[in-house]
Amino acid sequence: MKDAANLHLKVQELCDCFATTDPLKEMSEVSRSPEDDDSALKWVALAVLHGINSNAEEITLSKNKAGEVEVTAKYRTTQLPSPGAEVGAKVLEQLREITHIDKDKGKMMLALGFRNNDLDLKITTKRKKDKESVRIYFP
Repeated sequence: MKDAANLHLKVQELCDCFATTDPLKEMSEVSRSPEDDDSALKWVALAVLHGINSNAEEITLSKNKAGEVEVTAKYRTTQLPSPGAEVGAKVLEQLREITHIDKDKGKMMLALGFRNNDLDLKITTKRKKDKESVRIYFP
């Protein structure tokens, strides 16, 4: 098992790194990135930044039985760029590791600090037979 503290720190560092970019544009390029842990963590950081910049209430990433990944945001219902099937699966896996949610259903607060900002996000996860999702709630 990976050290969740290091994953958490990496997400904070990526938020700081990409804070002055266009997160939505960067998110759309993640699906063309290598299918690795760094791409998944980058996508998480970009989703957080997009949520903050767009005053989102929540962002949900879902994976169905076929492995297809869909991302939606709630501020006005809209589709966001998907990280792709492989990176999306890694996003689900790494957010579970960071929050230590091992059960099929759970919730946990995630504190992020970057660029002199502190942010408390509520993370919920849900796993059923044919679908898994993680939802990021913004304050």
